[in-house]
Amino acid sequence: MPAETEPRSPDTPAAVLWDLDGTILDSEKLWDIPLYELTEKLGGQLSSATRQAMVGTNVMVTLRLLYTEVGIPDPSPEQVADGAAWIDRRMAEVFRQDLPWRPGAVAALATVRAAGFRTALVTSTERELTEIALDTVGRQNFDVTVCGDEVDGRNKPLPEPYLKACRLLGVDPARCVAIEDSPTGVASAVAAGATVLVVPCEVDVEQGERRVFRTSLAGLTVADLTALVG
Repeated sequence: MPAETEPRSPDTPAAVLWDLDGTILDSEKLWDIPLYELTEKLGGQLSSATRQAMVGTNVMVTLRLLYTEVGIPDPSPEQVADGAAWIDRRMAEVFRQDLPWRPGAVAALATVRAAGFRTALVTSTERELTEIALDTVGRQNFDVTVCGDEVDGRNKPLPEPYLKACRLLGVDPARCVAIEDSPTGVASAVAAGATVLVVPCEVDVEQGERRVFRTSLAGLTVADLTALVG
């Protein structure tokens, strides 16, 4: 089906702000590969509860959870650096394979772009891996990208990733729609002042202010996005 080309009005969103893992790409499952492997390499076993707590977080938060899981609650800087480098290398291998899309994501990206919305990719994934993912997702779909290693440690669930994207775009967060899948990402976008279209993937997201839920991106229209800020 061709992308929607409905004319924009002053009531449409100032920008659409996209999360990556679990929102555009069904890539949270891919993160299982290095996370479970590294936990086993360190002599432990990653519980489902700890894995769920990692969803939507950045590498440093994920590593703190992982080391605690294997009985190292206070890892040294060298241990953290080694773990981060190991995950980065392994994920780079995984990301260079065929990346799976979330249902409806391809058409939704095309619809948003064809409608002329300003767009940003706002991800906890670091720049090096994001650049690999953009080979699949398409750099042309975003005016700006903000990655997890570009916000001075103020990662999701703090608002800075979304605030930075809005600063780069020159838009008011209160007039923007963020599209997210995880509690961490939703909390970040809400704290920044955006309205969030929530499409849960791996974990449930609680109801709350400025959160509109949808089971899939399939069939997403300009009218759906406009209704969120109207």
